[in-house]
Amino acid sequence: MIAQSALLKVMSDAARKAARGLNRDFGEIAELQVAKKAPADFVSAADLKAEQVLFEALTKARPGYSFWGEERGMIEGTDKTHTWIVDPLDGTTNFLHAIPHFAINIALEREGAGVVAAVTYNPATNELFWAEKGKGCYVNDKRLRVAARQRLDESVLATGIPFLGHGQHARFLKELHQITQRVAGVRRFGSAALDLAWVAAGRYDGYWERDLKAWDLAAGMLLVTEAGGKVTDAEGGEDILKAGSIVAGNLDIHPLLLERLQAAK
Repeated sequence: MIAQSALLKVMSDAARKAARGLNRDFGEIAELQVAKKAPADFVSAADLKAEQVLFEALTKARPGYSFWGEERGMIEGTDKTHTWIVDPLDGTTNFLHAIPHFAINIALEREGAGVVAAVTYNPATNELFWAEKGKGCYVNDKRLRVAARQRLDESVLATGIPFLGHGQHARFLKELHQITQRVAGVRRFGSAALDLAWVAAGRYDGYWERDLKAWDLAAGMLLVTEAGGKVTDAEGGEDILKAGSIVAGNLDIHPLLLERLQAAK
């Protein structure tokens, strides 16, 4: 068994506690598919309930830390040097359609050090991805490494596709054109959190997406780097949370993917 630090145990326990409510709610989703409005309202309630559980668990364990959640925004604590960055339900559309591919995302950002701890948990599969800065990346009790492929034509990549009212569709199609003709495949599963976790696990060779929020990215950034990979924004910069875009992969695939994105301009 791999022993988690006290910090990671706090984060993992909080994720599992919030997951109990999401699992119960997920079981009800199929029954709500016949209604037009109710499923969306139901998922909004599930989001809020899960974030409340996370907020209570994390603030009880670390009083004073700031909390930045998707649903409630920023709540400043007395300790301005630490901030929880939380998405209680990444992959909401999957959840809404009873697709078991969604995650709880928790990251801890420390002033001057960036993201220092991360948990991404898929309640449907009971896979808990976790990492602490300088200590490696794991899924449950297994150590993870990014895939070792060196060529795009052998690689399977993940991305997110702009949808109604969200993202720049024309730019995405240009990028997709540059990439799909050079790779073994591109997947779109609908959860940025799990896309990054799967890059860390070597299931995907790389991943890119734009128009994301900090809570989508913060945990996964650390998972990938602690698994031996590289992450930047879509322009090759380091301030990913501010840019809201990401390119992730191993040290060989990352620059090749970035090159294709630049060629799409």
